[in-house]
This record gives sequence, C-alpha cells and structure tokens, in this order.
Amino acid sequence: MKKTSLLMAALASSALNSSLPLHAEELEDLFTKGDVGLEFRYRLELVDQDGLAKNATASTLLTKIWYSTANVHGFSGYLEATNVTSVGKQHYNSAVNGNTAYPVVADPEVTELNQAYARYKNDFATVKVGRQGMNLDDQRFIGTVGWRQNDQTYDAATAILTPAKDLTAIYGYVWNVNRIFGKGHPLGDLGTNTHLFNVTYSGFSFGKLTAYSYLLKFNDTPALGLSSATHGVRFTGQTDVGGGVKVGYQAEYARQTDHKDNPDDFAADFWHLGADVSISGVKFGLDYEVLGSDSGVAFQTPLATLHKFNGWADKFLSTPRQGLQDIYASLAYTVPGDGALSDLKLLAVYHDFRSDVGHVSYGNEWNFQASKKLNKYLNLVVKAAHYNADAFATDTTKFWIMLGAKF
Repeated sequence: MKKTSLLMAALASSALNSSLPLHAEELEDLFTKGDVGLEFRYRLELVDQDGLAKNATASTLLTKIWYSTANVHGFSGYLEATNVTSVGKQHYNSAVNGNTAYPVVADPEVTELNQAYARYKNDFATVKVGRQGMNLDDQRFIGTVGWRQNDQTYDAATAILTPAKDLTAIYGYVWNVNRIFGKGHPLGDLGTNTHLFNVTYSGFSFGKLTAYSYLLKFNDTPALGLSSATHGVRFTGQTDVGGGVKVGYQAEYARQTDHKDNPDDFAADFWHLGADVSISGVKFGLDYEVLGSDSGVAFQTPLATLHKFNGWADKFLSTPRQGLQDIYASLAYTVPGDGALSDLKLLAVYHDFRSDVGHVSYGNEWNFQASKKLNKYLNLVVKAAHYNADAFATDTTKFWIMLGAKF
C-alpha cells in the first residue's frame, strides 16, 4: 500500500507541476464550457420461476444526467446522478422491498450520485480520483453491471499509463464498491482494500495480450469468503482469411487463491477458450469456459458484470461449490441494406452447464435477443432467456423489453 500511495502521489504531483497555475478565466472555462447529457431507459422484465408462488413483473425507469467539465491544461471533472423508479406497483423482489414471494429482479428504487471524479490527462497518463465506473477487458472480473438499472461503481484512484506504443498499463486502488442494490441493502456498499493491475500489449498483427492481477480484500464481509488473489493472462484477436471471412479467437487462463482474511484455503483455475467465424453479416461462435473448484471452494468473480456470462437467466451469479463448466454456441446476424430493418441485430445462444467436479449436468439454457437503433436518440432491445434445470436451481423463463434514449 505504501508503494502504491507513493506512485499515485508522484503522478498527481507531476500533473500539478506541469499545469499550474490556472488563471481565473481558465477556471471559469473549466465549468462554463462543459457538456451535459441526459439518458432514459425504460425496461419491462417478466420472470416465471418454478418454486415461487408468483411471477414477477418489473416496470422500471432509469434517469441519468451527467455533466463533464471542459479540459483545462489536462484537468477536468465529471458528475453523474441517477434515479431508478418503479412504474406502477412493485410486483417483483428488488432484493430490498421485501416482496419475497416474487422472483428477484435486482432493480431497486434508488437515487444516488453515480459518478463523481476529478481527472488529469496528458500524453503519458490518465489519472482519475473519486467515484467512477470501471470496465476492464470483457468485464469478466471488473465491470459496472451495466445491464441492471443501477450501475456498480467504484470509489477509487486509477491510473492508465501508456509508456510505449501499443503498451497500456492500468492500476487501480479501490476503497469502496457501490453495488447495484443501493444503500438500502446490507451489502449495497462494500468497503475494500483492493488493488487492480492490468497490462495490455496490442502490437501483434494477429491480436493483443493482457496480463492481470486482481487483489480483492473485502473489509466487512470476511465470512463470505470473497477476498481473493487472481492472476491471469488473456489473448484475443481476429484474422481476415479472405473471401469476406473473418476468424476470431480468445484464450484465457487465471488462477485464484484465498487472500488476506478469507477463511478458506483454496487454489482454483479459470479457463476460457473461444472461436468465431464471420461472413456476410452472419457470425457463429463456440466457447468453453471453466470456473474450477478446489476443496469445495469455487472460483468466484464478485465484481464482474455477471449478466454477460453463463446465461441471461442469471442462475450462476455465484459459482456453485463444485465449480462450473459452460459450453455455449452463438449465432448472430445483422440485417444489411438501408430498409426499415437494416442494422437489426439478432442473436441466439445455447448453453450447456455442468459441474467442474464430477461433471454433473446442472441444466441448459436458451438466450435470444433482437436490438435496433431506431434513430439518433432511441434504441430498442427485446430479449428472452429460458433455463431448463437438471441438478441445479429451478426452471426459469425471463423476458425483457427495453427502450433507451440518450440526449
């Protein structure tokens, strides 16, 4: 922690020495020449889950307003406030409203300061201090959970360094995680002593290589066993093989162990191997992901954008004790041309879920999505998921209609 503090102090000192003093008119420009944005997102979510007495109907509206100051000598600031409101009665379990007869739809009513940070940027570094969103790589480990109406944000100091061409190094120190449930939930805020390291080299013609270490220390919840040290490497790329055909590929490996006050003693592995082929607007993908288990303790990713992974029915937000193997195939199509349906994006995904230990069939899941940008401001998404349980959780069907507007 001492070395980290010295690094952040050195970066801040360098920024200040290179940019001060600011004149009065420049300070005025900082605030009067900024930008303002407004965003709305309405979503209807329906859930039919076996084992619960009632089906859920969640009708919610997200309102987000943001202000970004002008950039003066590399300095700028950003403020963002959000409000999530239920439209009509809450016929769902938001995780804080007590409606436990309904399935969970984790979109509680909340109003909060979503982001608030100061930033300094030059040709070598970008430093941000304050409440901020963070999405690292594909968000498998660190993300903002952007699918839910309330973001997951981080009270943190972060630095993005570019010491050489094609080389990017990211460091973040996180002292609090503001989770999607808001302050009304006992785990809505998580105090942490977390260090994030992520280094990417993108100079290869056939892809980019990333190495990372995420040292998660949760101060107030040691009994949950979430504190962990994860070290991994990831390679992604795409190659044009001719004839309008492109081949994409991904390979990732990580190892996770107990860290700090975690009461468990374990070392579990993570694998992700994937490939896809694209031609004439059609894309077929096949992926294999493993979250391993050791001594009854599974590989966990508590700060990920979890809805993106292991099925949209959200049955595996926490990895089962015996681990998880997810083999999934996807088929995507984008409608060409300039007609009414042009740029309509269609996606279908099939998952087969098994335990890592014992290879027990957990179940399978179908996911479907159609999305289209209606005009400069509006975007429509229709989405569905059906989980068919074998030996884990219960049959669940979810359906969404979402309309977003940005100004």
